[in-house]
Formats: sequence, structure tokens, C-alpha cells
Amino acid sequence: MALKQLSVFLENREGRLEDLFQVFGENSIQIHSFSLAESSEYGILRLIVSNPEKAKDALKAVDFSASLTDVVAVRLPGGFDSLKSVTDAVTSNYNIEYMYVLSTEPGQQAIVFKIKDVAEVEKSLEEKGFELIN
Repeated sequence: MALKQLSVFLENREGRLEDLFQVFGENSIQIHSFSLAESSEYGILRLIVSNPEKAKDALKAVDFSASLTDVVAVRLPGGFDSLKSVTDAVTSNYNIEYMYVLSTEPGQQAIVFKIKDVAEVEKSLEEKGFELIN
């Protein structure tokens, strides 16, 4: 089962990120991971949060543009030394649109992939013995 990623369009202006954090605080939303890509005028904040549906609805209620996307999260069994084996398993048949790190528990990491064929990639990775996070 795919992991839900929250994507938020942010205008590049003072206080906008603080506004988002306030909404999360008021709604008891915890951030597990994030990636921010920006330009001079706007940014796209991608997050793994404790309750993605609730977070999306709360943000939309205060005029943020937010959406949910299916992503694949794979535990890195040997920490970052195993990153190449995971990416090799994915890129042999699929194109990675973007990826970022997800911290799961102390000393444990995972990698989040945005990929077109989420269900196929998850099946392929499980068959190769990788642990998915959902």
C-alpha cells in the first residue's frame, strides 16, 4: 500500500512557512519527513505527515494549495550504505521523479521515491526482499 505524501504550494513570501507550521500545530499534525524545492517566486513543500488527509483539509481551509500523492518508501536495511542497492533495484525498470530521506526510528533511515508505477515498484521491491513503509 502506497504512502501518502502531502504536497503544498508555497508562495515565496515572509511568514508563509510559519503559517503552515501553525496550522499543523493547531491540528496536532506531526512531520516525519519533508523536502522543499523552491524558485524565486514559489516553493513546493513535500511532506510525510502523521495524518495526511487531515493535514490537507486543514491547509485548504486556510487557503493553502495542497494535494496528496502516492509515493513509495523503502527502509534502508544497512543505513545509507544500502542506498545504491535500493536505487539500482528501482532504476533498472523505472524512472525516479524525485526522492528524499525519511527518518523512521533512531539509527534507521528510509528513502521516499516518487515514481509513476507505485504498485508495480512496491511489488518488485518486496519480491527482492526490501521492506516497505506505509
